[in-house]
Amino acid sequence: MASANQASKSAAIRARLKYPVIDSDGHTFEMGLVFFDYLERVAGPTMVERYRRAFDSGHTSSHWRENSPAQRRQLRELRPTWRGVAAANTRDLATAILPRLTYERLDEMGLDHAVIYPTLGFQIEGVADDEVRQAAVRAHNLMKAEMFAEFSDRLTPVAGIPMYTPQEALQELEYAVKELKFKAIMVPSYIKRPIPAVERRYPGAGQWAYWMDTYGLDSEYDYDPFWAKCVELGVSPTFHSLGYGWGARQSVTNYVHNHLGNFGASADAICRGLLMGGVPKRFPKLTFAFLEGGMAWARALYSDAIGHWQKRNGQAVALYDPNRIDRALLKREVVRAGGRFTQGHEDQILDALISRMYVGEDASLTDEWAPSGITSPQELRDIFVNQFYFGCEGDDPLNALAFRPMGTPFQARLKALYGSDIGHWDVPDMSEVLEEAYELVEHGLIDEDELRQFLFDNAVAFWTSTNRDFFKGTTVEGDVEAWLRAR
Repeated sequence: MASANQASKSAAIRARLKYPVIDSDGHTFEMGLVFFDYLERVAGPTMVERYRRAFDSGHTSSHWRENSPAQRRQLRELRPTWRGVAAANTRDLATAILPRLTYERLDEMGLDHAVIYPTLGFQIEGVADDEVRQAAVRAHNLMKAEMFAEFSDRLTPVAGIPMYTPQEALQELEYAVKELKFKAIMVPSYIKRPIPAVERRYPGAGQWAYWMDTYGLDSEYDYDPFWAKCVELGVSPTFHSLGYGWGARQSVTNYVHNHLGNFGASADAICRGLLMGGVPKRFPKLTFAFLEGGMAWARALYSDAIGHWQKRNGQAVALYDPNRIDRALLKREVVRAGGRFTQGHEDQILDALISRMYVGEDASLTDEWAPSGITSPQELRDIFVNQFYFGCEGDDPLNALAFRPMGTPFQARLKALYGSDIGHWDVPDMSEVLEEAYELVEHGLIDEDELRQFLFDNAVAFWTSTNRDFFKGTTVEGDVEAWLRAR
């Protein structure tokens, strides 16, 4: 660890690079008392207590520590995040909670500019009470805007956008961009919605029995007005949500089990929902970033989506139409090859087999790709290559998958966005973040040109894709303008 008076290895690496380093995913760890001051300022003193109650009632792990192991298992209480920030490295802890210290230490980290995401924001956007959620998000955004105001030449905070309905999303988006002057937004990757039949029978069971709305395919609402407003206001949606607490990530004893792959899982969910719901096709000028999940899930989804389009597009599924079965031929083969195992039951076997094949048939839903608007694998490629960006931490060796197509369709190279993740436990020493990213080159996983794409080019391409002036007034403005002119 570099001392305050000693140049770090990250700073030395940055001095050798001929381009700025842009961090597209740093974090702060919010101070609760400061947030409550803003919440009271926005919505009055009673809202603080309402927030506390709403938060506790909406999180099954709220009382995990107080409950016995038997109670945790009975309630299936997810083990919450623990020891989630620096402790032994106390200066890093101070940096995580104080924007001024983050600003002062950027050179030590080897960073020129950082887009800063919240930690508390992961939680408040999921509060079920409408009034509490909207007040909390508004207070959080106001707090971020004011705490980062004097550091805008090197730090860009993001505004949280609640998404339970398009109306609340539009209201906060307009306020955040027009009134608070945010240039970047964080959208939750999903909304947990109660299953109507379950809720009718068991009111309040929604925290255990729910479906996940990702604003595209099968969404509860039409979110197109929100995406259109993003284009109008010049902001690109970024998604950064927790993926544990649902699916198989529900251990009551093991946080690591729940955390493994969780950001990739949440990113995969929203990416598929938008893709299959046709959002990127309807809004070709809009770019989307899926943060902190790495490249492995993105490469897998890209390849799998093209494979599924080729085998299950509207025309291809005709091959599997049960009406095309030659029953006489099938029966002859069952008689011939089935022998004593099928003898005397041939018709019943065929009836059962064909009947099962009709499960899920709906004449109005034979082309499952129709909602996506995608009509060719080339269009799928173009969306993944031109509109989707994938956030990667610097120490992940699988970042190389962004630059190594390895035989995937069209030899496509996906766009990796560098994110330091400073402020969270997986960065035990902030002074080493650029050093860890540079190890990708030292280990032969990527070359120097690809490193530049990772640390600078892709960030500029993404953040200026809907707002050419995103970096105006920052210390990297000149380099960004030169890059844009050279395109």
